[in-house]
Amino acid sequence: MTNTEEQDAIVAASKASKANLMISALAGTGKTSSLLHVERAVPRGPILYLVFNTDNALKAMSLEQIKTERRQIKPGHSKDPKDRMLCTTAVRTFNSMGHRIWGTGRSLNVDGRKCNAILRDIIDNAPKDYRDTLWGVYHEVLSGVGMAKALGYIPGDLYPNAKRLINRTAFHRSLEELPDDLTADLIDTVLQRSIKQSYEGLIDYNDQIYMPALFGGAYPQFPLVLVDEYQDLSPVNHALLKKLVRERLIGVGDPWQNIYGFRGAKAGGIEEATEAYKCEGLPLSISFRCPEAIVRNVHWHVPHFKWFSEGGKVEHPNRLHISDIGDDATIICRNNAPLLSVAFRLITAGRSISIAGSDIGPRLIGIMKKLGPETLGRAGVLASIKEWEEDRLEKESKTASDMAACMRVFALQGRDLSAALAYAKHIFDQTGSILLTTGHKAKGLEWPNVIHLDPWLVRKDPTAQNKNLDYVISTRSSDRLTEIDSEQIEW
Repeated sequence: MTNTEEQDAIVAASKASKANLMISALAGTGKTSSLLHVERAVPRGPILYLVFNTDNALKAMSLEQIKTERRQIKPGHSKDPKDRMLCTTAVRTFNSMGHRIWGTGRSLNVDGRKCNAILRDIIDNAPKDYRDTLWGVYHEVLSGVGMAKALGYIPGDLYPNAKRLINRTAFHRSLEELPDDLTADLIDTVLQRSIKQSYEGLIDYNDQIYMPALFGGAYPQFPLVLVDEYQDLSPVNHALLKKLVRERLIGVGDPWQNIYGFRGAKAGGIEEATEAYKCEGLPLSISFRCPEAIVRNVHWHVPHFKWFSEGGKVEHPNRLHISDIGDDATIICRNNAPLLSVAFRLITAGRSISIAGSDIGPRLIGIMKKLGPETLGRAGVLASIKEWEEDRLEKESKTASDMAACMRVFALQGRDLSAALAYAKHIFDQTGSILLTTGHKAKGLEWPNVIHLDPWLVRKDPTAQNKNLDYVISTRSSDRLTEIDSEQIEW
Protein backbone atom coordinates (compact mmCIF):
# COMPACT_ATOMS: atom_id res chain seq x y z
CA MET A 1 0.00 0.00 0.00
CA THR A 2 1.28 3.46 -0.91
CA ASN A 3 2.10 5.74 2.00
CA THR A 4 -0.24 8.59 2.82
CA GLU A 5 1.03 12.18 2.76
CA GLU A 6 1.08 12.12 6.57
CA GLN A 7 3.27 9.01 6.62
CA ASP A 8 5.63 10.55 4.06
CA ALA A 9 5.86 13.69 6.19
CA ILE A 10 6.79 11.60 9.25
CA VAL A 11 9.50 9.75 7.33
CA ALA A 12 10.84 13.03 5.94
CA ALA A 13 10.95 14.62 9.41
CA SER A 14 12.75 11.56 10.77
CA LYS A 15 15.45 11.90 8.09
CA ALA A 16 15.73 15.68 7.96
CA SER A 17 17.17 16.28 11.43
CA LYS A 18 17.68 14.78 14.86
CA ALA A 19 14.70 16.63 16.31
CA ASN A 20 12.45 14.81 18.76
CA LEU A 21 9.08 13.85 17.29
CA MET A 22 5.68 13.07 18.79
CA ILE A 23 3.30 11.33 16.39
CA SER A 24 -0.40 11.61 17.21
CA ALA A 25 -1.73 8.34 15.77
CA LEU A 26 -5.51 7.99 15.87
CA ALA A 27 -7.35 4.65 15.93
CA GLY A 28 -6.32 2.28 13.14
CA THR A 29 -4.06 4.74 11.33
CA GLY A 30 -1.13 2.40 10.69
CA LYS A 31 1.24 3.50 13.43
CA THR A 32 3.14 0.18 13.43
CA SER A 33 3.94 0.34 9.71
CA SER A 34 4.81 4.03 10.10
CA LEU A 35 7.33 3.21 12.82
CA LEU A 36 8.91 0.59 10.56
CA HIS A 37 9.33 3.27 7.89
CA VAL A 38 10.84 5.65 10.46
CA GLU A 39 13.30 3.04 11.69
CA ARG A 40 14.55 2.41 8.16
CA ALA A 41 14.72 6.12 7.34
CA VAL A 42 16.94 7.27 10.23
CA PRO A 43 20.73 6.72 10.16
CA ARG A 44 21.62 3.09 10.83
CA GLY A 45 22.67 2.49 14.42
CA PRO A 46 21.49 1.18 17.79
CA ILE A 47 17.83 1.95 18.44
CA LEU A 48 15.64 1.07 21.41
CA TYR A 49 11.96 0.39 20.65
CA LEU A 50 9.76 0.28 23.77
CA VAL A 51 6.34 -1.37 23.68
CA PHE A 52 3.83 -2.31 26.38
CA ASN A 53 3.27 -6.02 26.04
CA THR A 54 5.18 -9.12 25.02
CA ASP A 55 2.89 -9.91 22.09
CA ASN A 56 3.64 -6.56 20.43
CA ALA A 57 7.34 -7.04 21.16
CA LEU A 58 7.37 -10.46 19.47
CA LYS A 59 5.57 -9.02 16.44
CA ALA A 60 8.22 -6.32 16.04
CA MET A 61 11.47 -8.13 16.94
CA SER A 62 13.90 -8.90 14.15
CA LEU A 63 14.30 -12.57 13.35
CA GLU A 64 17.87 -12.25 14.65
CA GLN A 65 16.66 -11.00 18.05
CA ILE A 66 14.04 -13.76 18.16
CA LYS A 67 16.79 -16.34 17.61
CA THR A 68 19.32 -14.75 19.98
CA GLU A 69 16.82 -14.55 22.82
CA ARG A 70 15.44 -18.02 22.05
CA ARG A 71 11.95 -16.72 21.49
CA GLN A 72 9.19 -18.27 19.38
CA ILE A 73 7.21 -16.58 16.62
CA LYS A 74 3.55 -16.86 17.55
CA PRO A 75 0.93 -18.18 15.11
CA GLY A 76 -0.38 -15.35 12.99
CA HIS A 77 2.78 -13.23 13.37
CA SER A 78 4.61 -12.39 10.17
CA LYS A 79 7.92 -14.10 9.44
CA ASP A 80 8.77 -11.61 6.71
CA PRO A 81 11.76 -9.45 7.78
CA LYS A 82 10.12 -6.47 6.04
CA ASP A 83 7.34 -6.57 8.65
CA ARG A 84 9.82 -6.46 11.53
CA MET A 85 12.41 -4.11 12.97
CA LEU A 86 16.03 -4.34 11.84
CA CYS A 87 18.58 -6.35 13.82
CA THR A 88 20.15 -3.08 15.04
CA THR A 89 16.95 -2.25 16.94
CA ALA A 90 16.44 -3.72 20.39
CA VAL A 91 12.72 -4.32 20.92
CA ARG A 92 11.80 -4.36 24.60
CA THR A 93 8.75 -4.04 26.79
CA PHE A 94 9.08 -1.48 29.56
CA ASN A 95 9.23 -4.40 31.98
CA SER A 96 12.01 -6.25 30.20
CA MET A 97 14.04 -3.06 29.82
CA GLY A 98 13.64 -2.22 33.50
CA HIS A 99 14.51 -5.80 34.44
CA ARG A 100 17.79 -5.57 32.54
CA ILE A 101 18.63 -2.26 34.20
CA TRP A 102 17.85 -3.41 37.75
CA GLY A 103 19.45 -6.80 37.09
CA THR A 104 22.85 -5.41 36.20
CA GLY A 105 25.14 -6.74 38.93
CA ARG A 106 22.28 -8.64 40.59
CA SER A 107 20.82 -12.10 40.28
CA LEU A 108 17.07 -11.58 39.98
CA ASN A 109 14.15 -13.90 40.62
CA VAL A 110 10.67 -12.84 39.53
CA ASP A 111 7.66 -13.81 41.63
CA GLY A 112 4.40 -12.26 40.48
CA ARG A 113 2.82 -13.04 43.87
CA LYS A 114 5.64 -11.65 45.95
CA CYS A 115 3.51 -8.99 47.66
CA ASN A 116 0.75 -11.53 48.28
CA ALA A 117 3.30 -13.60 50.19
CA ILE A 118 4.50 -10.57 52.16
CA LEU A 119 0.95 -9.67 53.20
CA ARG A 120 0.09 -13.28 54.08
CA ASP A 121 3.18 -13.45 56.27
CA ILE A 122 2.11 -10.26 58.06
CA ILE A 123 -1.37 -11.71 58.65
CA ASP A 124 -0.09 -15.14 59.75
CA ASN A 125 2.16 -13.52 62.35
CA ALA A 126 -0.54 -11.20 63.72
CA PRO A 127 -2.50 -12.11 66.88
CA LYS A 128 -5.16 -14.70 66.07
CA ASP A 129 -8.08 -12.51 67.06
CA TYR A 130 -6.82 -9.78 64.70
CA ARG A 131 -6.30 -11.89 61.58
CA ASP A 132 -9.87 -11.72 60.28
CA THR A 133 -9.66 -7.93 60.34
CA LEU A 134 -6.47 -8.03 58.28
CA TRP A 135 -7.94 -10.51 55.80
CA GLY A 136 -10.85 -8.11 55.40
CA VAL A 137 -8.61 -5.51 53.72
CA TYR A 138 -6.43 -8.00 51.82
CA HIS A 139 -7.58 -6.94 48.33
CA GLU A 140 -7.48 -3.21 49.12
CA VAL A 141 -3.90 -3.47 50.38
CA LEU A 142 -2.60 -5.37 47.34
CA SER A 143 -4.44 -3.03 44.97
CA GLY A 144 -2.89 -0.06 46.78
CA VAL A 145 0.60 -1.53 46.57
CA GLY A 146 0.18 -2.01 42.82
CA MET A 147 -0.98 1.57 42.36
CA ALA A 148 1.90 2.84 44.50
CA LYS A 149 4.35 1.17 42.15
CA ALA A 150 2.64 2.73 39.12
CA LEU A 151 2.49 6.26 40.55
CA GLY A 152 5.92 6.28 42.21
CA TYR A 153 4.98 6.39 45.89
CA ILE A 154 7.72 5.48 48.38
CA PRO A 155 6.66 5.21 52.05
CA GLY A 156 8.43 6.81 54.99
CA ASP A 157 11.81 8.48 55.13
CA LEU A 158 13.84 5.47 54.10
CA TYR A 159 15.91 5.67 50.90
CA PRO A 160 16.37 9.47 50.90
CA ASN A 161 18.17 9.35 47.54
CA ALA A 162 15.28 7.64 45.77
CA LYS A 163 13.08 9.67 43.43
CA ARG A 164 9.63 10.18 44.95
CA LEU A 165 6.96 11.04 42.40
CA ILE A 166 3.92 11.48 44.68
CA ASN A 167 3.33 12.19 48.38
CA ARG A 168 1.23 10.06 50.73
CA THR A 169 -1.87 12.26 50.69
CA ALA A 170 -2.02 12.53 46.91
CA PHE A 171 -1.36 8.82 46.60
CA HIS A 172 -4.27 7.96 48.89
CA ARG A 173 -6.56 10.26 46.86
CA SER A 174 -5.65 8.36 43.70
CA LEU A 175 -6.75 4.97 45.04
CA GLU A 176 -10.00 3.23 44.19
CA GLU A 177 -11.23 4.22 47.65
CA LEU A 178 -9.70 6.27 50.46
CA PRO A 179 -7.83 3.84 52.74
CA ASP A 180 -8.49 3.74 56.46
CA ASP A 181 -5.49 3.91 58.81
CA LEU A 182 -5.10 0.13 58.92
CA THR A 183 -5.10 -0.26 55.14
CA ALA A 184 -2.76 2.71 54.66
CA ASP A 185 -0.26 1.37 57.20
CA LEU A 186 -0.37 -2.11 55.68
CA ILE A 187 0.30 -0.68 52.22
CA ASP A 188 3.36 1.10 53.59
CA THR A 189 4.60 -2.00 55.41
CA VAL A 190 4.22 -4.25 52.38
CA LEU A 191 5.97 -1.67 50.19
CA GLN A 192 8.88 -1.34 52.60
CA ARG A 193 9.39 -5.09 52.71
CA SER A 194 8.97 -5.32 48.93
CA ILE A 195 11.66 -2.69 48.32
CA LYS A 196 14.04 -4.50 50.68
CA GLN A 197 13.45 -7.80 48.89
CA SER A 198 14.01 -6.11 45.52
CA TYR A 199 17.47 -5.02 46.65
CA GLU A 200 18.04 -8.66 47.64
CA GLY A 201 17.03 -9.85 44.16
CA LEU A 202 13.38 -10.91 44.58
CA ILE A 203 11.07 -8.77 42.44
CA ASP A 204 7.58 -8.83 41.00
CA TYR A 205 6.51 -7.50 37.60
CA ASN A 206 5.74 -4.01 38.93
CA ASP A 207 9.22 -3.86 40.49
CA GLN A 208 10.78 -4.30 37.06
CA ILE A 209 9.89 -0.66 36.35
CA TYR A 210 9.39 0.76 39.86
CA MET A 211 12.87 -0.10 41.17
CA PRO A 212 15.10 1.19 38.34
CA ALA A 213 12.87 4.22 37.72
CA LEU A 214 12.98 5.41 41.35
CA PHE A 215 16.06 3.78 42.86
CA GLY A 216 18.49 3.86 39.93
CA GLY A 217 20.53 1.34 38.00
CA ALA A 218 22.88 0.90 35.06
CA TYR A 219 21.12 2.55 32.11
CA PRO A 220 22.21 1.71 28.55
CA GLN A 221 22.65 4.44 25.97
CA PHE A 222 20.83 4.54 22.64
CA PRO A 223 21.06 7.36 20.07
CA LEU A 224 17.33 6.93 19.40
CA VAL A 225 14.45 5.70 21.54
CA LEU A 226 11.11 4.84 19.91
CA VAL A 227 8.08 4.61 22.22
CA ASP A 228 4.70 3.10 21.35
CA GLU A 229 1.35 3.74 23.12
CA TYR A 230 2.70 6.90 24.75
CA GLN A 231 -0.72 7.79 26.15
CA ASP A 232 -0.63 4.72 28.43
CA LEU A 233 2.60 5.61 30.24
CA SER A 234 2.35 5.82 34.02
CA PRO A 235 4.48 8.22 36.08
CA VAL A 236 7.07 5.48 36.71
CA ASN A 237 7.14 4.71 32.95
CA HIS A 238 7.87 8.38 32.32
CA ALA A 239 10.59 8.37 35.00
CA LEU A 240 12.26 5.29 33.48
CA LEU A 241 12.06 6.76 29.99
CA LYS A 242 13.58 10.06 31.11
CA LYS A 243 16.74 8.20 32.13
CA LEU A 244 16.87 6.25 28.87
CA VAL A 245 16.53 9.19 26.47
CA ARG A 246 20.01 10.64 26.05
CA GLU A 247 19.80 11.96 22.50
CA ARG A 248 16.63 11.52 20.42
CA LEU A 249 13.04 10.50 21.18
CA ILE A 250 10.28 9.57 18.73
CA GLY A 251 7.01 8.80 20.46
CA VAL A 252 3.72 7.52 19.08
CA GLY A 253 0.36 7.65 20.82
CA ASP A 254 -3.25 8.74 20.69
CA PRO A 255 -4.14 11.34 23.35
CA TRP A 256 -7.82 10.46 22.86
CA GLN A 257 -7.16 6.85 23.89
CA ASN A 258 -5.90 7.81 27.34
CA ILE A 259 -8.38 5.69 29.33
CA TYR A 260 -6.27 3.91 31.95
CA GLY A 261 -6.14 6.61 34.59
CA PHE A 262 -7.63 4.15 37.10
CA ARG A 263 -4.47 2.05 36.90
CA GLY A 264 -1.97 4.88 36.80
CA ALA A 265 -1.74 6.12 33.20
CA LYS A 266 -0.81 9.78 33.31
CA ALA A 267 -3.43 12.18 31.98
CA GLY A 268 -1.90 14.67 29.54
CA GLY A 269 1.31 12.63 29.37
CA ILE A 270 1.73 13.11 25.63
CA GLU A 271 1.28 16.87 25.88
CA GLU A 272 3.73 17.11 28.79
CA ALA A 273 6.32 15.00 26.98
CA THR A 274 5.93 17.04 23.79
CA GLU A 275 6.82 20.16 25.77
CA ALA A 276 9.50 18.58 27.97
CA TYR A 277 11.41 17.03 25.06
CA LYS A 278 10.60 19.91 22.69
CA CYS A 279 9.03 17.51 20.20
CA GLU A 280 7.73 18.41 16.79
CA GLY A 281 4.13 17.17 16.58
CA LEU A 282 3.04 15.18 13.53
CA PRO A 283 -0.38 13.63 12.77
CA LEU A 284 -1.53 10.20 11.65
CA SER A 285 -5.24 10.83 11.19
CA ILE A 286 -6.39 8.54 8.33
CA SER A 287 -7.88 5.32 9.67
CA PHE A 288 -7.41 2.13 7.67
CA ARG A 289 -9.57 0.21 10.17
CA CYS A 290 -12.63 2.41 10.56
CA PRO A 291 -14.69 3.26 7.45
CA GLU A 292 -16.40 6.59 6.88
CA ALA A 293 -19.53 6.02 8.97
CA ILE A 294 -17.56 4.92 12.03
CA VAL A 295 -15.15 7.85 11.73
CA ARG A 296 -17.93 10.42 11.34
CA ASN A 297 -19.60 8.98 14.44
CA VAL A 298 -16.70 10.17 16.65
CA HIS A 299 -16.16 13.58 15.06
CA TRP A 300 -17.87 15.11 18.10
CA HIS A 301 -14.69 14.22 20.04
CA VAL A 302 -11.95 13.96 17.41
CA PRO A 303 -13.06 16.24 14.53
CA HIS A 304 -9.84 15.83 12.52
CA PHE A 305 -10.24 12.03 12.26
CA LYS A 306 -10.35 10.81 8.62
CA TRP A 307 -11.13 7.59 6.80
CA PHE A 308 -9.39 5.64 4.06
CA SER A 309 -12.43 3.56 3.05
CA GLU A 310 -16.01 4.58 2.46
CA GLY A 311 -18.95 2.64 3.86
CA GLY A 312 -19.52 1.23 7.31
CA LYS A 313 -22.73 1.46 9.28
CA VAL A 314 -23.73 3.08 12.58
CA GLU A 315 -27.18 2.17 13.90
CA HIS A 316 -29.29 3.44 16.83
CA PRO A 317 -32.34 1.15 16.77
CA ASN A 318 -35.29 1.60 19.12
CA ARG A 319 -35.48 -2.16 19.54
CA LEU A 320 -33.04 -5.03 18.97
CA HIS A 321 -34.27 -8.63 19.00
CA ILE A 322 -31.98 -11.35 20.30
CA SER A 323 -32.03 -12.93 16.83
CA ASP A 324 -30.40 -9.74 15.50
CA ILE A 325 -27.32 -10.37 17.67
CA GLY A 326 -25.08 -12.40 15.40
CA ASP A 327 -22.63 -15.03 16.58
CA ASP A 328 -19.88 -12.72 15.31
CA ALA A 329 -20.99 -9.88 17.60
CA THR A 330 -18.77 -8.27 20.19
CA ILE A 331 -20.75 -6.52 22.93
CA ILE A 332 -18.87 -3.71 24.67
CA CYS A 333 -19.99 -1.71 27.70
CA ARG A 334 -18.42 0.73 30.11
CA ASN A 335 -19.53 -1.28 33.15
CA ASN A 336 -19.48 -4.98 33.95
CA ALA A 337 -22.98 -5.39 35.40
CA PRO A 338 -24.97 -4.80 32.15
CA LEU A 339 -22.68 -7.27 30.37
CA LEU A 340 -23.38 -9.95 32.97
CA SER A 341 -27.14 -9.40 32.75
CA VAL A 342 -27.03 -9.76 28.96
CA ALA A 343 -24.75 -12.79 29.27
CA PHE A 344 -27.34 -14.60 31.44
CA ARG A 345 -30.12 -13.84 28.99
CA LEU A 346 -28.06 -15.00 26.02
CA ILE A 347 -27.20 -18.27 27.75
CA THR A 348 -30.85 -18.82 28.69
CA ALA A 349 -31.76 -18.34 25.03
CA GLY A 350 -29.25 -21.03 24.05
CA ARG A 351 -26.61 -18.66 22.68
CA SER A 352 -22.87 -19.18 23.06
CA ILE A 353 -20.97 -16.45 24.95
CA SER A 354 -17.60 -15.58 26.41
CA ILE A 355 -16.65 -12.93 29.00
CA ALA A 356 -13.32 -11.19 28.30
CA GLY A 357 -10.76 -10.86 31.07
CA SER A 358 -9.92 -13.08 34.02
CA ASP A 359 -9.68 -10.52 36.83
CA ILE A 360 -13.26 -9.48 37.50
CA GLY A 361 -14.58 -13.02 38.09
CA PRO A 362 -12.27 -14.13 40.93
CA ARG A 363 -12.55 -10.74 42.60
CA LEU A 364 -16.36 -10.74 42.54
CA ILE A 365 -16.54 -14.31 43.79
CA GLY A 366 -14.06 -13.48 46.56
CA ILE A 367 -16.20 -10.57 47.76
CA MET A 368 -19.39 -12.62 47.57
CA LYS A 369 -17.94 -15.39 49.72
CA LYS A 370 -17.56 -12.84 52.52
CA LEU A 371 -21.20 -11.73 52.40
CA GLY A 372 -22.32 -14.47 54.77
CA PRO A 373 -22.87 -18.23 55.05
CA GLU A 374 -23.67 -20.01 51.79
CA THR A 375 -27.12 -20.82 53.19
CA LEU A 376 -27.92 -17.07 53.40
CA GLY A 377 -31.21 -16.49 51.52
CA ARG A 378 -31.64 -14.16 48.57
CA ALA A 379 -33.02 -11.29 50.67
CA GLY A 380 -30.10 -11.59 53.07
CA VAL A 381 -27.60 -11.66 50.21
CA LEU A 382 -29.11 -8.52 48.68
CA ALA A 383 -29.03 -6.79 52.08
CA SER A 384 -25.37 -7.75 52.55
CA ILE A 385 -24.53 -6.41 49.09
CA LYS A 386 -26.21 -3.11 49.94
CA GLU A 387 -24.27 -2.90 53.21
CA TRP A 388 -21.00 -3.69 51.39
CA GLU A 389 -21.70 -1.02 48.77
CA GLU A 390 -22.58 1.67 51.32
CA ASP A 391 -19.40 0.93 53.27
CA ARG A 392 -17.27 1.28 50.13
CA LEU A 393 -19.04 4.44 48.99
CA GLU A 394 -18.31 6.04 52.36
CA LYS A 395 -14.65 5.48 51.50
CA GLU A 396 -15.24 7.21 48.14
CA SER A 397 -14.84 4.00 46.13
CA LYS A 398 -14.87 4.56 42.38
CA THR A 399 -16.02 1.04 41.45
CA ALA A 400 -18.29 -0.07 44.31
CA SER A 401 -21.57 0.63 42.51
CA ASP A 402 -20.64 -1.44 39.46
CA MET A 403 -19.29 -4.28 41.61
CA ALA A 404 -22.46 -4.27 43.74
CA ALA A 405 -24.63 -4.29 40.61
CA CYS A 406 -22.67 -7.31 39.33
CA MET A 407 -23.26 -9.17 42.59
CA ARG A 408 -26.98 -8.39 42.45
CA VAL A 409 -27.14 -9.98 38.99
CA PHE A 410 -25.92 -13.25 40.50
CA ALA A 411 -27.96 -12.94 43.70
CA LEU A 412 -31.20 -12.61 41.73
CA GLN A 413 -30.46 -15.86 39.88
CA GLY A 414 -30.43 -18.11 42.95
CA ARG A 415 -32.37 -18.71 46.13
CA ASP A 416 -29.30 -18.39 48.39
CA LEU A 417 -25.64 -17.37 48.39
CA SER A 418 -24.50 -20.86 47.39
CA ALA A 419 -26.60 -20.72 44.21
CA ALA A 420 -25.45 -17.15 43.46
CA LEU A 421 -21.81 -18.27 43.69
CA ALA A 422 -22.52 -21.24 41.42
CA TYR A 423 -24.09 -18.94 38.82
CA ALA A 424 -21.09 -16.61 39.01
CA LYS A 425 -18.59 -19.42 38.46
CA HIS A 426 -20.68 -20.78 35.60
CA ILE A 427 -20.88 -17.46 33.73
CA PHE A 428 -17.15 -16.78 33.93
CA ASP A 429 -16.31 -20.31 32.73
CA GLN A 430 -18.10 -19.80 29.40
CA THR A 431 -15.99 -19.92 26.20
CA GLY A 432 -18.39 -19.23 23.34
CA SER A 433 -18.68 -17.15 20.18
CA ILE A 434 -20.39 -13.90 21.27
CA LEU A 435 -17.77 -11.90 23.12
CA LEU A 436 -18.73 -9.55 25.97
CA THR A 437 -16.08 -7.11 27.16
CA THR A 438 -15.64 -3.76 28.85
CA GLY A 439 -14.33 -0.82 26.86
CA HIS A 440 -11.08 -0.83 28.82
CA LYS A 441 -10.35 -4.45 27.90
CA ALA A 442 -11.29 -3.82 24.26
CA LYS A 443 -8.59 -1.22 23.63
CA GLY A 444 -6.09 -2.26 20.98
CA LEU A 445 -8.52 -4.76 19.43
CA GLU A 446 -11.01 -4.64 16.56
CA TRP A 447 -14.06 -6.54 15.32
CA PRO A 448 -16.37 -6.14 12.30
CA ASN A 449 -19.61 -6.20 14.30
CA VAL A 450 -19.62 -4.19 17.54
CA ILE A 451 -22.59 -3.53 19.82
CA HIS A 452 -22.09 -0.64 22.26
CA LEU A 453 -24.33 -1.60 25.17
CA ASP A 454 -25.81 1.16 27.34
CA PRO A 455 -23.80 4.02 25.83
CA TRP A 456 -25.47 6.37 28.33
CA LEU A 457 -23.17 4.96 31.02
CA VAL A 458 -20.14 6.54 29.39
CA ARG A 459 -21.98 9.74 28.48
CA LYS A 460 -23.81 10.61 31.69
CA ASP A 461 -20.59 11.99 33.22
CA PRO A 462 -18.62 13.64 30.38
CA THR A 463 -15.15 13.56 31.96
CA ALA A 464 -12.11 13.42 29.70
CA GLN A 465 -11.62 9.74 30.53
CA ASN A 466 -15.25 8.88 29.70
CA LYS A 467 -15.15 10.83 26.43
CA ASN A 468 -11.99 8.99 25.47
CA LEU A 469 -13.56 5.65 26.40
CA ASP A 470 -16.59 6.43 24.22
CA TYR A 471 -14.22 7.08 21.29
CA VAL A 472 -12.28 3.87 21.99
CA ILE A 473 -15.44 1.71 22.08
CA SER A 474 -16.76 3.18 18.83
CA THR A 475 -13.48 2.75 16.96
CA ARG A 476 -13.20 -0.97 17.78
CA SER A 477 -15.56 -1.52 14.83
CA SER A 478 -14.14 -2.13 11.39
CA ASP A 479 -17.58 -2.23 9.72
CA ARG A 480 -20.76 -2.07 11.80
CA LEU A 481 -21.52 -0.30 15.09
CA THR A 482 -24.84 -0.61 16.92
CA GLU A 483 -25.67 1.50 19.96
CA ILE A 484 -28.43 0.06 22.14
CA ASP A 485 -29.67 0.27 25.73
CA SER A 486 -30.19 -2.97 27.68
CA GLU A 487 -33.92 -2.28 28.09
CA GLN A 488 -34.30 -1.98 24.30
CA ILE A 489 -33.21 -5.59 23.68
CA GLU A 490 -36.13 -7.95 23.10
CA TRP A 491 -35.65 -11.43 24.50
